Amino acid sequence: MNESRDLYVSSPSNPRLKALAGLRRRRTREETGQTLVEGHEEIRLALDAGVTPRTLYLCEDLFSPSGRAGSQDIGTQPELVERLRAAGVEIVRLSPAAYGKVSYREGPDGLLAVVDNVGVPLGSLGVAGDHWLGLVAQGVEKPGNLGAMLRTADAAGVDAVLAADPVTDWGNPNVVRASKGTLFALPVASGTTDEIRSWLARHDIALVVTTPETDVLHTDVDYTGRVAIAVGSEKHGVDDALLAAADHRVRIPMHGRANSLNVSVAAAVVLYEAVRQRASRLAPADPA
Repeated sequence: MNESRDLYVSSPSNPRLKALAGLRRRRTREETGQTLVEGHEEIRLALDAGVTPRTLYLCEDLFSPSGRAGSQDIGTQPELVERLRAAGVEIVRLSPAAYGKVSYREGPDGLLAVVDNVGVPLGSLGVAGDHWLGLVAQGVEKPGNLGAMLRTADAAGVDAVLAADPVTDWGNPNVVRASKGTLFALPVASGTTDEIRSWLARHDIALVVTTPETDVLHTDVDYTGRVAIAVGSEKHGVDDALLAAADHRVRIPMHGRANSLNVSVAAAVVLYEAVRQRASRLAPADPA
């Protein structure tokens, strides 16, 4: 790597690192419009999605011996550094002690980037085609659950994820981490429940709400049109306002002692029922 132009920081008490660690706080993220992305795979996915970091902090002592992170062939850590350098990203090299001051994950791989916060205004979010599929997460408390839902939404080909009355922000580093960077590959927007209800109605999107208070199974609804699937918080589920706006209320059958699933798991179950239906009903017919 061409390191001659890189800034090197060895002291954990460096003021620049104090400001960087401040991005773990929501208030600082909102004030600066920036957040943190840590990890080779997450940074690469953000870059592939068109997000160019402002600064990359690295500690080569933490790179894996092969330069690779994980079993998939996603390139090496030095290759990603050079790709970012070629894009004009500022590179700052850190000592292990300095990197430990700003790292927020266990088993770090020595790569941490500062990027602009994600998310688009709800009103600017477009809806194309007759088979738009969205996920609405209302009041989800845990960043890890929100991130896991983003990862599932990306895998399921969801067109957008909407946070209704959000408890956490999209830039929360644990949302980024749990999403494995897929946060940057999906359109995401936030709003009040009323704003999202109005937006869905304006775009003629059917709302399917998960709740245990119904006899309709999640497999009994047609998901092949314009549909948004809504899940609520772990503690309370969706609220009465969202339930009242539902075109369909559905439940996932429970056969054990537990009466509910983790919210990210519930979202995955219903989303993949939509994927299954779309694959079977929207596939082109075989030629005669």
